[in-house]
Amino acid sequence: MTETVVDEGTGGQDNRPGYGQGREALMAAAVRVVARGGLRKLTYRSVAAEAGVTHGLVVHHFGSRDALLEEALGWAVRRSIETSSLVPASGRLEDFAATLAAFIAADPDLQVFQYELKLESRRRPELRHHVDLLYDAYRDAVREALACFDVSQEMTEIVFAALDGLVFHQVTSGAPERIEESIEALRRLLAAHRAQASPRAPGVP
Repeated sequence: MTETVVDEGTGGQDNRPGYGQGREALMAAAVRVVARGGLRKLTYRSVAAEAGVTHGLVVHHFGSRDALLEEALGWAVRRSIETSSLVPASGRLEDFAATLAAFIAADPDLQVFQYELKLESRRRPELRHHVDLLYDAYRDAVREALACFDVSQEMTEIVFAALDGLVFHQVTSGAPERIEESIEALRRLLAAHRAQASPRAPGVP
């Protein structure tokens, strides 16, 4: 793939110290580049400038722009799932997505990067594969999180869609407290769904 060189100016200079030269640092830099300027700004040179490394190092680690994009997306999705308590370690419904709003507020670029990819896929069908992988990963995470709560497949899909919308709302409006209230309401809905679906004990009206 022929790379278009984009002049990124000095954006990202303040983020350079401390990121090192590893693959994870380059994927984090790619996320910031896309979050700030859109997917069309993603080039070897823009990522190198953001990370404070040489253009050749990015090429060495990823080989192609598509490989960089796919690995950065996978990294962003894994980090989102692991850090948001989407699958609570406690196994309690009360802890489902407990840190989601705080996580988004701390690093909104991670979510903006993913939404930029979704939107760009409407104009570039070749990106649809990446978006499908993204949605599959989140659906699997929600399914895993709700599996121990006796939640139906239909309700799981509703929860997934609700969370996707809530994340987008926080990214665009910057109102984590409203998202926390909505997630709490979602937990109450899930608790009611579980209670309704659970078989009643004999003799209980």
